[in-house]
Amino acid sequence: MRDEYWRGAQVRRGKLIPSTTADTKLLRETGPEAAWTKTDPWRVLRIQSEFVEGFGAMAEMPPCISVFGSARLREDSPYYAVAREIARRLAEAGWGVITGGGPGMMEAANRGAKDADGLSVGLGIELPHEQGLNEWVDFGLNFRYFFVRKMMFLKYASGFVVMPGGFGTLDELFEAITLRQTGKVHQFPLVLVGREYWDGLVDWIRGRLVAEKVIAPTDPDLIGVVDTADEAVAYMLNNLPPLQVDDAGTSGAN
Repeated sequence: MRDEYWRGAQVRRGKLIPSTTADTKLLRETGPEAAWTKTDPWRVLRIQSEFVEGFGAMAEMPPCISVFGSARLREDSPYYAVAREIARRLAEAGWGVITGGGPGMMEAANRGAKDADGLSVGLGIELPHEQGLNEWVDFGLNFRYFFVRKMMFLKYASGFVVMPGGFGTLDELFEAITLRQTGKVHQFPLVLVGREYWDGLVDWIRGRLVAEKVIAPTDPDLIGVVDTADEAVAYMLNNLPPLQVDDAGTSGAN
């Protein structure tokens, strides 16, 4: 059993560690007694509170870039050093760095931001197997619900750097692509790092989705694909709006 468990703003230890997550309870099938009539209305208020807490905390943040990637690729992965370098250089250019706050690629990006004395943000999630924020997060928020957390990633970032990752990374990637494709966000660069890792997916998008006419021929151009930290940083900075510095020395996206 783990020693510590995060549930929203709560920290639970020992016998108080729950056996299921808030998302699991929300999505669980309802019983014949229609117990949901007693619980779901209150969950709406809890969900609302997460939005209010997130919006209130993140609204004061300077312009940021979200960095996504696997929690399972640790420091011995070559991608770790690349993610750290990308985040360091983005922070040096004045951008804050937002991650999921966990280990692996998220830790690497938070660590890189700290290397440059930049803003390092972690948006954690209640999961059965991944808990707590990495030690390089300056400002952290913990969420019960994936969809609230994902809103914070999207609303308070000016672009995405996507390192190699699994289902969670793909979920975040395609959410961002959909928002670009549908015009919900503008001037929102998105770059995949690691050609060997991503080329099969990109080839499938171009060769299958375009061929079947389920996306426009220009839609794949919404995604950049690079190999190195130099290429990733150049792609982002060339496609991001310029940062403006006010009289108080605070930076903001134009």
